[in-house]
Amino acid sequence: MSIIKKMIANADAEVRYLQPGEIDQIRVFMKSSERRLHLVQVLNLSRDRIIKQAGKDLFQKRPSLVSPGGNAYGKEMTGTCLRDMDYYLRLITYSVAAGDTTPIEEIGIIGVRQMYRSLGTPIEAVAESVAAMKNITTSMLSGEDVSEVGIYFDYLINALR
Repeated sequence: MSIIKKMIANADAEVRYLQPGEIDQIRVFMKSSERRLHLVQVLNLSRDRIIKQAGKDLFQKRPSLVSPGGNAYGKEMTGTCLRDMDYYLRLITYSVAAGDTTPIEEIGIIGVRQMYRSLGTPIEAVAESVAAMKNITTSMLSGEDVSEVGIYFDYLINALR
């Protein structure tokens, strides 16, 4: 849920108008929207590079994943792993656009631990794959953009651990 939606929901639940501090927060949120949308565009355009390099980094760090018996062994299973990485990167772009972690929480976190455990997928490897994507993404960005995007990667990494 975006900051605007949260503030409206809170004000409505309390049967009141938005307060000056809330209006200021909305103003700041609106001013940052161009930058957030630019970051979403950068992530969208760079997704193949981010995912391929992060996958390569993950598999070098954890060669057991792509070895016989590993969760990413074989072309099909490696493809499934990269697909999951793409899914998480997409959720991060949703959160950057919204300026909020709700898309990650509501779409990507609920039930994920149980799913990966039932599949025998080491959840720490999934968290490492997100960390690898963060490293590659932040190497492409600078300053405030790194901080903005890093918040959502860190939120997802911590939720997976």
